[in-house]
Amino acid sequence: MRFTYDDALRIGDILARAAQAEIMPRFRRLTDRQVREKSSRFDVVTNADEAAERAIAASLAAAFPAGLVVGEEAAAKDDTLIGKIATADLAFVLDPIDGTKNFVAGLPLFGVMVAATVRGEVVLGAVHDPVRRDTAFALRGEGAWMQGEGGARADLKVASAVPVAEMEAIIGTNFLPEPLRSTVNGNLSRVGVSSWLRCAAHEYRMAAAGHCHLLFYNKLMPWDHAAGWLLHREAGGHGAHFDGGAYRPTHLTGGIICAPDKASWRLARDALLGRVGQPS
Repeated sequence: MRFTYDDALRIGDILARAAQAEIMPRFRRLTDRQVREKSSRFDVVTNADEAAERAIAASLAAAFPAGLVVGEEAAAKDDTLIGKIATADLAFVLDPIDGTKNFVAGLPLFGVMVAATVRGEVVLGAVHDPVRRDTAFALRGEGAWMQGEGGARADLKVASAVPVAEMEAIIGTNFLPEPLRSTVNGNLSRVGVSSWLRCAAHEYRMAAAGHCHLLFYNKLMPWDHAAGWLLHREAGGHGAHFDGGAYRPTHLTGGIICAPDKASWRLARDALLGRVGQPS
């Protein structure tokens, strides 16, 4: 299936409607009973995540009846869903609230992400900000853009390449195995500035809009990265696994680094993954 600009806007409208109906009314109004741990205290789910996923999944199914919807919360209950992305003629990979820890804390840094895939290839990405009410879109081969609630559109373009020592980087090392975690942490001083927003939705939006140079992740659940990876790519960037391999939403290991171009990617990869004390 080939998605059009109008298809993208329809999907963006689905995300926006669900966000205003199910997410924002619960923002800063959650009770303790409405927040639950999943795999750990760092991995939580709320009533808002579940309600938004139900609403978005139902709307996507109505608009695209042939599509398989793979939502984060549904996949937590059915671990076979992720494997179906590779062969589905059309699938939607959905994160109803990315940055749930921020949402629970009352911080306005969370987003709604959906990627459309065709037999495992990401062909559309949409990342919606419920607070600002705007959506970043990407169509494979057709570029990336930001669209505001009133219809104003602005094309997205990654930052220009700079030396590693001048890069503004979003780097999450929390899920790296040892000794790689200690290696990367020891090399953080090689980049200009490093931070982490606890929200891939906003981090990918920042990188695609040119507000930072580098993204570095290890944990690769498809709802966290499929839409953002395409957004960054269509904004002109280069993203690949640590070994240089091409990213696919069915790859759950191997990490991912996103940089303005392939040369910058190589320099950043070597600087962060090289041993402390070695030249970068």
